[in-house]
Amino acid sequence: MTSAHLFSVISFTRCLKLKRCHSTNNTLRHHHRNLTATMPSSDPAPNRNRSFGTESKLSGNDQTDAKPLLSRYSSSSGSSKQMPRRRVPDKPDMRRSYSRDIGHAAAETYMITRLTITLLRYLGVGYRWITRLAALGFYAALLMPGFLQVAYYYFFSSQVRRSIVYGDQPRNRLDLYLPKTLDGPKPVVAFVTGGAWIIGYKAWGCLLGQQLAERDIIVACIDYRNFPQGTIGDMVADASQGISFICNNISEFGGDPNRIYLMGQSAGAHISACALLEQAIREAKGEEGISWSVSQIKAYFGLSGGYNLCKLVDHFNNRGLYRALFLSMMEGEESLQSFSPELRIEDPSIGNAVSLLPPIILFHGTADYSIPSSASKDFAASLQRLGAQAELILFDGKTHTDLFLQDPLRGGKDEMFSHLVAVIHAGDEEALAKDATAPPRRRLVPEVLLRMASHISPF
Repeated sequence: MTSAHLFSVISFTRCLKLKRCHSTNNTLRHHHRNLTATMPSSDPAPNRNRSFGTESKLSGNDQTDAKPLLSRYSSSSGSSKQMPRRRVPDKPDMRRSYSRDIGHAAAETYMITRLTITLLRYLGVGYRWITRLAALGFYAALLMPGFLQVAYYYFFSSQVRRSIVYGDQPRNRLDLYLPKTLDGPKPVVAFVTGGAWIIGYKAWGCLLGQQLAERDIIVACIDYRNFPQGTIGDMVADASQGISFICNNISEFGGDPNRIYLMGQSAGAHISACALLEQAIREAKGEEGISWSVSQIKAYFGLSGGYNLCKLVDHFNNRGLYRALFLSMMEGEESLQSFSPELRIEDPSIGNAVSLLPPIILFHGTADYSIPSSASKDFAASLQRLGAQAELILFDGKTHTDLFLQDPLRGGKDEMFSHLVAVIHAGDEEALAKDATAPPRRRLVPEVLLRMASHISPF
């Protein structure tokens, strides 16, 4: 119980005592006279006085007895000087925030543990999964110096607003990363994290959020239900609702509603692309009840994403994401085409939805074995063939996690981050001038550990 709660209980108890005292005033006077007649003339014990909630010295004269009880509580012993009331200080807001965060983290840890057990029932325990989990453990251990610094920023920086509720479903939360100064409306990136549709979590975007916030860009990392808590339809619906919340509320946090960019990485790139295309199709059909519009999205950035599930199902099966499990996540084989943006844009029934899409920029590493770079190549080619504004940027020799994790942890300047910031700040001469003189990003992990992590990465 906090001191504030205790103070409220004491005050309420005193009020009840006063009420009883007023209702039995004559009886109290009689007892007071008897008590003063039998007590010595010295002052009563301080503790006994406090037990009655008063500092007054009892006397036998009627003038003291006639004194209102409330006045007696505020009077001092043997003196007309009033004792100052002790003020119970409120707990600092930071303590309340930490308490809330610890409770939220505990609840989510329990939820993730429960979902992991359920997931293992689908996966079974085999040699391939054991070796991949071991590789993942070593990979994370090698990058731990950087992870600890990022975690400290995530939990203790005043620039991070964690777990803002955007919907009524489980995991309908988002994190906001704010620049140090909000001297005017800032551009916004709505980011959907990856995680193989199974282990995605909003905190995975912390490093990107921190580094973009240093360039005066607000980042909103959207959380969503993962499998087996939800299937692909739930994930897309959650992402769309998160985007809607950002479009309609980001101005309250210093964001510019006219400069919102959508971005996704890996599975998050697939989910966000599905959400964007689905919204364009709804608008093309003239559906009502639309809470956000694709016209509010200045550009879409897809990082190491897969956009044709029919081509990827066998590839994933060979890498350990077994076909039966993948089809369960994607709501069956008959739904693969519906959740494949590359195939969906070819469907003539969607009307002019493709023409409504914002500029699309796809980033991919040529050494990506989790999702081959051909996934972005084919999607960009299909978009361009249908008249959409699409650009493909390939990074020679980069793996699935290099662009999103190892390169940012390495610090300095990298091409993908520079291109991303340049697109967002296009037309803003002041922001571009600041970017030109911005110091290089700080290294978070020694190079030797980064190279070792790249060799054992399970991705």
